[in-house]
Amino acid sequence: MSEQSSPRQFHEAEGVEDWRVLFSGACAHFRTGSFTAGVALVDAIGRLAGAAGRPPDVDLRPSGVTVCLPPVGFGGQREGDVEFARQISAAAHELGLSADPAGVQAVQISIDALVTEKVLPFWRAVLGYEQVGDEDLLDPRRRGPALWFQQMAAPRPQRNRLHVDISVPHDQAEARVAAAIAAGGRLVSDRNAPAWWALADAEGNEVDVATWMGRE
Repeated sequence: MSEQSSPRQFHEAEGVEDWRVLFSGACAHFRTGSFTAGVALVDAIGRLAGAAGRPPDVDLRPSGVTVCLPPVGFGGQREGDVEFARQISAAAHELGLSADPAGVQAVQISIDALVTEKVLPFWRAVLGYEQVGDEDLLDPRRRGPALWFQQMAAPRPQRNRLHVDISVPHDQAEARVAAAIAAGGRLVSDRNAPAWWALADAEGNEVDVATWMGRE
């Protein structure tokens, strides 16, 4: 594999069926059914990470374990991530645990700004986030949602200046969109699907449901 792989290249590799590429990287959620089983999986992941020299983000809950391999910036996955993902899946399967792709997602808040450099520092300070590039803020603990500042050419009255982006598995997106519409939402635009769908609630507050297909 090359030094950096695109989301498409990652998904096309063999042995990573448990994994989905999101804004936050390649992620998998394994149902455990108990905290003890989750601890056993985290212990196995820790041993694999030591050998790989690649510490993943791991979230342990009583019902399951979510593990993410953060991307290289916002571009793609690191060299060796496919093999590392395979090893983690093998460890989970040896413990009798199965993956649930619907259990992974990443949330990002997007702010429309006329002058990003005047707005971004406020949010960086008030959240205690770190700046990545010219447009993004990330939680250094990787727990809170990312912020993205979208450059506007001119004010857009009658439209929200802040919306939520939800990064979901590509094979879960249409079901998520349908559920949101059934719950009282409306489709604003699907012209960019399957990269993303723009939705709004009953009062016009907007959200984009996005997949890796916009970042091939």
